[in-house]
Amino acid sequence: MQVDKTTLYDLGVFHIEEEQSVFHYLNFTNTNDGRDYLKYLLAHPLTTHKEIKDTQQTIQHLQSVAHEWPTTLTNGTIMVLQKFYESPIDAYPSIQGNFPAYMYKIFKGEDYALSEFSVKHSIDFFKALSAIQSLISNSNSALLGVISTRMEMLLRKGLVPNMIQQNKETLYPALVLEYAQYIRKGYKGFAFDLIDMYSQLDAYMSLAIAGNKYQFQFPHFLESEEPYFSAKKLFHFQLPTPVSYSVELIPGANFLFLTGANMAGKSTFIKACGLAVYLAHIGMAVPAETMQLSFFDGLLSNIQVTDNISKGESFFFNEVQRIKNTVERISDQKKWLILIDELFKGTNQQDAVKCSTTVIEGLRKLNNGLFILSTHLYEIADSLHQYPNILFRYFETAVDNDQLVFSYQLKEGVSNDRLGYLILKQQGVVDILEKL
Repeated sequence: MQVDKTTLYDLGVFHIEEEQSVFHYLNFTNTNDGRDYLKYLLAHPLTTHKEIKDTQQTIQHLQSVAHEWPTTLTNGTIMVLQKFYESPIDAYPSIQGNFPAYMYKIFKGEDYALSEFSVKHSIDFFKALSAIQSLISNSNSALLGVISTRMEMLLRKGLVPNMIQQNKETLYPALVLEYAQYIRKGYKGFAFDLIDMYSQLDAYMSLAIAGNKYQFQFPHFLESEEPYFSAKKLFHFQLPTPVSYSVELIPGANFLFLTGANMAGKSTFIKACGLAVYLAHIGMAVPAETMQLSFFDGLLSNIQVTDNISKGESFFFNEVQRIKNTVERISDQKKWLILIDELFKGTNQQDAVKCSTTVIEGLRKLNNGLFILSTHLYEIADSLHQYPNILFRYFETAVDNDQLVFSYQLKEGVSNDRLGYLILKQQGVVDILEKL
């Protein structure tokens, strides 16, 4: 799936304030390297149905063994190993045995202490990986199969099997130096291979834990030449108490025209749809009870357009450029999902109506795309009812004793709510202005 940085930030996958990002909500990694790999996974959606299926199998298997996953392998252990290879240490005795080892311990106390500390962490590392290898060895996932085979081979090398069986409390100086020398001189490349494999597993396990925590379900991909998206009880999982939606966009009904008052839920709905499709394309479970979709070649959004003062570009100009780039990219006959929130906010109403109508009437001709477009310009709907592939939905808002009541329920039809002044009044702005 093709996606650009603008879309990733529009959907909140990444955010300048990380605590608000999707990445933050999905991050249950134990290590820094695992965290970095998770960020990579979230920034690179998969490109084939086969890759998605294998990643689904990877995450599903990890979900099934999450309760048995070793908790002793921490970021601290990984850092100790990495630091051990970077630290300058005086050469170990060329003659093995208890006496040379005790002499080294006495006269090279700091180097011995670092060696002993690193060996104990290495033992923890190998023991945990041995347990992990057993947990992933019988998976249907091709990725886990490759990692398991490679990991098993590396854990059989040299002194590693002895270290896996070793009781840390019975270590003595000669054995410490024997293990330390092997780790530093004979196993460095293999150790970093194992760290890299664990980092990958740490990232995928994070997605597995997140799926269990938020009660996500795996979507079903359809073999379809035309774009398709159907979801029941879809929700935005970053909300404390999300409201679920049912939505379906199919050939012949591929354009959703969305209206509703400010704060009624339009943007949240659009982001929920886009995020679910995006997570599906990284192979993850999604925030919905059920979801079926085709494989999409690309996902583009037009949600948080800004002006560019340094280039002298206005908000409206950048809106136009984003639409232009979108139209040019989706004219390739591949399957696209296009999300547009509040089209043409940067110009006057009359201009916005004309521009919006022109864009919608053009986009709705494209059979290779699914479109979700929100607008506060409900007048546009009158001229669009003639097109059978456009669906009209709105979010209902009620007023009770001058108080806004949002149900966040998606209804069929068009909203003509104009509640801006009421919100201004409700927030006390009108009172403040009148007292000036």
